[in-house]
Amino acid sequence: MSDDTPHRMPFALELVLCVVVGLGIAFLVRSYVAEYYLVPSGSMLETIHEGDCLLGEKLSLRASAPKAGDVVTFDDPDDAGTTLIKRVVAVGGQTVELRDGVVYVDGRALDEPYVMGKPSYPLQQHSRLLDADISYPYVVPEGSIWVMGDNRTNSLDSRYFGAVSVESVTSRGLFIYWPLTDARWL
Repeated sequence: MSDDTPHRMPFALELVLCVVVGLGIAFLVRSYVAEYYLVPSGSMLETIHEGDCLLGEKLSLRASAPKAGDVVTFDDPDDAGTTLIKRVVAVGGQTVELRDGVVYVDGRALDEPYVMGKPSYPLQQHSRLLDADISYPYVVPEGSIWVMGDNRTNSLDSRYFGAVSVESVTSRGLFIYWPLTDARWL
């Protein structure tokens, strides 16, 4: 007589296997597909508010570099382990100028309806950045991007630390998912 009933793993082994597979999938998704961020400051007002939760997607970065207008997250060039979120204003090879509170890229004034305040320099409370050697017109190096916060009077960005390497970009901002009352695509 043969026993045709399937044999099951012991429950404890099944549970451990499910947890390991689940953690592996979560790790892969977070490393290669998407990541969430809690926005700690108002540097992107009015587009993104302090305390908003943002979903950043990573897949498209494998196919194309960030372009002007994209909201991106990247490794802070001055503070290892910190992630910043800003808007791409210019890409490699383009020339950036700040004149009378207006941002110019390749000689053309940008139309930026999302911006809060005119660009200012420097932020006095961040004296460690006063030694930044940024002069205008500034040509963005190839393989780099020029980023600025939408809240131009309260944002540590490329005006202070220069262009950011495309390789340091960790995601493109995709969706604000919290608070639910403000959920929206970027």
